[in-house]
Amino acid sequence: MSRVEIMTGNQAAALGARLARVQVVAAYPITPQTSLTETLAQFIESGEMKAEYVRVEGEHSALSVCIAASTVGARAFTATSANGLLYMHEQIHWAAGSRLPIVMCCVNRGVGAPWTILNDQQDSISQRDTGWIQLYCRDNQEIIDTVIQAFRIAEAVYVPVMVCYDGFVLSHTLMPVEIPDAERVDAFLPPYRPHTILSEADPRTINPVMFADPRENAAGVLGDGYMEMRYKLAGALTEALKTIQDVSDEYARLFGRNHGGLLWEYKTEDAEVILTGMGSIANEATIAADILREKGMPAGVVGIRTYRPFPVEAITHAFRKAKSIHCLEKALSYGFAGPIYTDLRAALYGSGREAAMHDYIASLGGRDIQPDTIAQVVFERVIKPEANGSFHAPLWINCRTE
Repeated sequence: MSRVEIMTGNQAAALGARLARVQVVAAYPITPQTSLTETLAQFIESGEMKAEYVRVEGEHSALSVCIAASTVGARAFTATSANGLLYMHEQIHWAAGSRLPIVMCCVNRGVGAPWTILNDQQDSISQRDTGWIQLYCRDNQEIIDTVIQAFRIAEAVYVPVMVCYDGFVLSHTLMPVEIPDAERVDAFLPPYRPHTILSEADPRTINPVMFADPRENAAGVLGDGYMEMRYKLAGALTEALKTIQDVSDEYARLFGRNHGGLLWEYKTEDAEVILTGMGSIANEATIAADILREKGMPAGVVGIRTYRPFPVEAITHAFRKAKSIHCLEKALSYGFAGPIYTDLRAALYGSGREAAMHDYIASLGGRDIQPDTIAQVVFERVIKPEANGSFHAPLWINCRTE
């Protein structure tokens, strides 16, 4: 039977990995991720979890261990934050190009320099084009459920998955979490069936140098060139949209919790003013939407749970009634705007949606933002006469811009 316990986001993620029956954990400490892998170490040491725990000298090695483990057929997991994620960058590309269903938690933290241990999403956003699926969680319950779902998704499409959640805001905050029954998780998540072939009777070269054009192998079979491999990875990410939604729907049927799959919505039925974001800031936006409704403004929230692959069709439908859209960002693309704003604007282009779009940079490096502040800046933007469809430079909230 499932049970409810009070736990941090990192403990929830560790329990999710244990319930997923991970076989190899590669770990290197970095705040605010450290207590996640420490919890897994305790599970393994006590015998509660049967897995190999590999202590490495750095984050690049941590993902290298997961790549090797997944290649030989083991279910592999790691976690990191901020500059640790950046140190993995080469191997993040390698894992995706190898089509390995590794799951990694990114406990979001601002990137140095200058140093901060506090939260924003610049670390995972900087890796958005590496070929990994990216899922963003808004609370600790969603973290444990998403880690379990991530393995099912990854092993269905053979693409690695990054489960992202806000450092300290969630990683170290205590919340009630319902722990799924292990036998039911086993039924939901069958053992990993690797697509890699390792056989003494059928020796193969793994990840050889690829030529530009397709060519025949030693058996006379025409193989892919480099572009064909990239085409297939891109197609797998696109096809993963249906898998992510299907896995979410099945999980909801079995466990009674639906986190939305691609997106989640709050009071959007009649909303003309829609706030959007990823992770905990989107949760804050629901309170801001209630404040706006008290002011007579029909507001709602669309939370983006799946950022890569970007759910264009779901986005187009979710924002169909919007007259103004307000993007709350914990990251930015230097020299342009926030990533949600630019991706959302591109997704809606040509769809016939004529909503004015506004971009807000908020909470970088742990800067606090309250729902009433969000509500106030949105209210002021809405009542100003702005041309629909025009580009609006980002507004930095709670930032001295003098």
